[in-house]
Order: sequence, then structure tokens, then C-alpha cells
Amino acid sequence: MTYGLQPYRNSSMGWGNPWVIAGIASGLLALVTFLFVEQHVSEPMFRLDLFKIRMFATGNIAGFLSSLARGGLSFMLIIWLQGIWLPLHGYSFEDTPLWAGIYMLPLTVGFLLLGPLSGYLSDRYGARIFSTSGMLVTAIGFVGLVFLPTNFIYLPFAILILIIGMGMGMFAAPNTTAIMNSVPPEHRGVSSGMRATFQNTANTLSITLIFTVVTLGLAANLPSALYTGLIQAGIPASASRAAANLPPTGALFAAFLGYNPLGTLLPPQVIQGLSATARANILGKAFFPNLISGSFEVGLRIAFLISAVLSVMAALASLLRGKRY
Repeated sequence: MTYGLQPYRNSSMGWGNPWVIAGIASGLLALVTFLFVEQHVSEPMFRLDLFKIRMFATGNIAGFLSSLARGGLSFMLIIWLQGIWLPLHGYSFEDTPLWAGIYMLPLTVGFLLLGPLSGYLSDRYGARIFSTSGMLVTAIGFVGLVFLPTNFIYLPFAILILIIGMGMGMFAAPNTTAIMNSVPPEHRGVSSGMRATFQNTANTLSITLIFTVVTLGLAANLPSALYTGLIQAGIPASASRAAANLPPTGALFAAFLGYNPLGTLLPPQVIQGLSATARANILGKAFFPNLISGSFEVGLRIAFLISAVLSVMAALASLLRGKRY
């Protein structure tokens, strides 16, 4: 998956790389082999028969879909803040990591507010209503993020990530408790391991999924945006065309690291030939974030929509778990 996100030959991504294809194929083969072995050993790591328990099966499906929806969220929000929003609001590249963390605090606050409360109430009234409602609230937060402009006003952003944090808090404890309570006591250790495996696998897949969607958006729109922006800034056509070939992942991680790559993409003689004002503009805080913001926004909106759909699917799976165990 790591190599799949990187450029390969003339493609902006590496999903056609034979090494990536072989890795995915062998991974799927290993998974099938694992499931076969687990059904024929006396003490399996994965007790597949536990999936006959409705609450265990639906709880794990809901947890998997929930992690798939939100696993890559923090990465995308941090890139959004650190690479685009904070530089556009005058923060130096050295300070953006600190302030990105500070501006993300509402997400954690929302989880802390409703996580313990939802866990307490679910012990009394059952997990279904809280876990289902939590994922629907999370979906509402994701839909709200779709409509935010790239250079947003902070208060609506803070409210939306607070809502997402609250939804996650509502879901997590009740769902985990329901899964653990649904299995016989002697299988709680292995069921906890299975639950964690589904969650961690979904987090990894989510990062890959969201990065792929955002990178595809960049690949489709970034070259023309870079070329046009550099031409308008007074860069010669040949140098603008060469810089416009920046790989999407390069732009993405330059944004993540708070780094303006134009200082190295453009030939030194071109930069030196610019006026002091034009040079300061191109190498400043706002020029590169402005160039990539539109292309970044296209993939980001699609990623948030996908997360919203996955959250609704998780809510449906949670609803189907049945009444209190």
C-alpha cells in the first residue's frame, strides 16, 4: 500500500507497479490460507465460530466500518491545517505542527465529553441506541466538512470536529462492551484480540483509501493549477512546465511538512532573475498553499463523503445487533 501511493513510471500512483500487485495478491492468498488453517487447528487465534453470535458479528462489522471511516481523518485534517490553512493565516512553517495540534483539540474534547457518559448509560440501557446514534452523529460531522471551503472560518470547523469527536465517543465504549459481553467468558481474550485486529486493519486501510482519493484529485488538477499559477507569477513557460510535473504525493507531503518545494523545483537562475517582490511572493507562506488548495479540496471533499457513507453503514450494522444482550 505504501508503494501504491507513490509514483510509478509515467503514472502519478503505483497501483500498476508489479511489486504492488504481487504484494496485494500474496497478501490475499495468505489471508485465505490463514482462514483455512484457523478452521483446522485445536486452538485458533481467530475463533471464527464466534461470528455465529449476532451481536459479536455486527459489533465487529460496525467497528471495522467506523475505523475505516475515521482512521485517516486525523492525517487529512492535519495536512489541511498544517499545509494550507495555517500558512494562509500567517503562521510560520516552523509553528504549524504545534498549532495544528492545538486547533484539533475539539475532536479530542468531544470524545472525552461523551465517551465515558455513553459507556455508563449503555451499561443501563444497552449499546444499540448509543452506538447507532454515535455513528449517525459522526456522519453528520463528515457531511458538514464537505461544505467547508479550504480557507475556512475556524469556529464552524471546530464545531464540526467537536461533533465528530462526540459521535466517536458515543460509539466506542458501547460497541466494545457489547462485543465483549456477547461471548462466553473463556473466549473474551481472543475476542478482544479479534476486535483490535479489525480496528487496526481498518485504520491502515482508511489511511490508504483517503490518501488514494486525495492523491487522485491532486493528480487530475494540480499540474494545470501549478503551471497557470507560475506563469501568472512571471515564471518562464519551460520552468513552469517542469515544476508542474511535481508528483501529487510530493505536494501532499510538502504541505504536511510545512515546506514550500518551489525553492528547489525552480532553477536557481530563474529565481534569481525575478524581482524581489515576485521572489518573496513565490517563496513565501501563501503562494504554494494557494496553488494546491483547489486541487486538494476536490479529493478531500470526496474523502469526507466516503467517510460519511461508511459511518452510516456502521450505524446500520450497529442497529442490526439486536436488543440488549
